[in-house]
Amino acid sequence: MKGAPARIIALASLAALLLLAGCERPPIDAVQRGYRGTGMVEMFNPRTVESRAANNEVPAPLDPVPAGGPAASKTFKNVQVLKDLSVAEFTRTMLAMTAWVAPTQGCAYCHAAGEDLSVDTLYTKVVARRMLQMTQHINNDWKAHVANTGVTCYTCHRGQPVPARIWFTDPGPKQAKSAGNRAGQNSPAPSVAYAALPYDPLTTFLSEANEVRVVSTTPLPNGSDRTIKQTEWTYALMMNISDSLGVNCTYCHNSRSFTGWNESTPQRVTAWHGIRMARDLNVQYMEPLKSVFPETRRGPLGDAPKVNCATCHQGAFKPLYGANMVKDYPVLAAATSTAAAKKR
Repeated sequence: MKGAPARIIALASLAALLLLAGCERPPIDAVQRGYRGTGMVEMFNPRTVESRAANNEVPAPLDPVPAGGPAASKTFKNVQVLKDLSVAEFTRTMLAMTAWVAPTQGCAYCHAAGEDLSVDTLYTKVVARRMLQMTQHINNDWKAHVANTGVTCYTCHRGQPVPARIWFTDPGPKQAKSAGNRAGQNSPAPSVAYAALPYDPLTTFLSEANEVRVVSTTPLPNGSDRTIKQTEWTYALMMNISDSLGVNCTYCHNSRSFTGWNESTPQRVTAWHGIRMARDLNVQYMEPLKSVFPETRRGPLGDAPKVNCATCHQGAFKPLYGANMVKDYPVLAAATSTAAAKKR
């Protein structure tokens, strides 16, 4: 039995190697985004970036059509948004939207088979019209977030009728009354990257207009009205944003002082506007469609689907890695009557 200890050690070593083989190797790509020694480094796992490449490929634009010709609103009935487009450009835009949103279902996804194309029989047509207005609103009125790159239907849909990254108000898991009030915590959820934080910060900040700031301007306990619970909600939102963009905290913040704007990156300003843009879209566009969506498209509490950072970004620091599709479809950045909608 003299060789038994050696065999045990060998087997233990082999088991350890097999266990480590399943572990994630650390990221190897690092980008210094701030002054040396400040910890302003963004790290990327090249395998993760590569795995997201296919989802961020941009479809080739449809061939341009000759300018001129009668307006679509003069030729077709019930054209409420793209009124001034020529018939040719209107048709090109409809074909592009179909490819972006419902490539398998085709035109029948919004237009009932055998019916006049002008009627609004299907709820999907009503929603699509409003989403078209929302896209124009984003590209016109939220340049502080989307700049001149803008968004198209494809930014969110990626070839699917329902975008992969939408959200609903989360009622949370059922629990026994004797368990007490978990305050939305300790139920790891993808909405907060499985952290032990409140699992629905999206309703709190991207539907309701609650204050994100939690760092006190006075030494505790003198005069501060910030609580640990408020801090946990804010960190839940930050975890959601970080996971949505595939970045860590230092993409926006200098960790020496998370609250200091003068030491933050320019991306923090862009994110500030992005939070308010998402809230605006949910309040002005998504929630009002609740009665239009069938029950199967609503959340567990009956609310309409809503947007957050992940809806457009889908794990990339810039949606589609910054590709500009709007330049090929300028009508998606045309001014609309919704431009005056209040930002929240």
